[in-house]
Amino acid sequence: MKATIVYDSVYGNTEKVARAIAEGVASHGEVKVLRASEADISSLSSSDLLIAGCPTHGGRPTQAMQGFLSRVPQSSLGGIKVTAFDTGVATRWVKILGLAAGKIADSMQKKGANLVVPPQAFYVKGKEGPLKEGELERAVSWAGEPLGNDR
Repeated sequence: MKATIVYDSVYGNTEKVARAIAEGVASHGEVKVLRASEADISSLSSSDLLIAGCPTHGGRPTQAMQGFLSRVPQSSLGGIKVTAFDTGVATRWVKILGLAAGKIADSMQKKGANLVVPPQAFYVKGKEGPLKEGELERAVSWAGEPLGNDR
């Protein structure tokens, strides 16, 4: 199995989560971890699993993640398993504005992808972090969910 994890990170927290997810996926095959601004869109078609994530900013993905998603051609993710994650502060604003992960997942599904597990949020303490205790371990564990049928 080939997996690609595409992320954007502002304060380093999302990158840590992306790498923890890669750790959880690595025992099932090859994993590439790429920054959204550097991801080669043409290589996505060779992936069996695409996981994308970034911090939530105002209820939306970061500009870099939005740019990545806009570069993915329509219907180019057909047959690819996907899921999404984000990082952010657990506040009442999340209930009002929503999370980036859901918007990332929706965008990938509109391009033909098959969402295999619901998007997941990972939480930080304060605007810049650090991650709340146990979040990296939770990310490693969550990473196995999209692979449930491949075990």
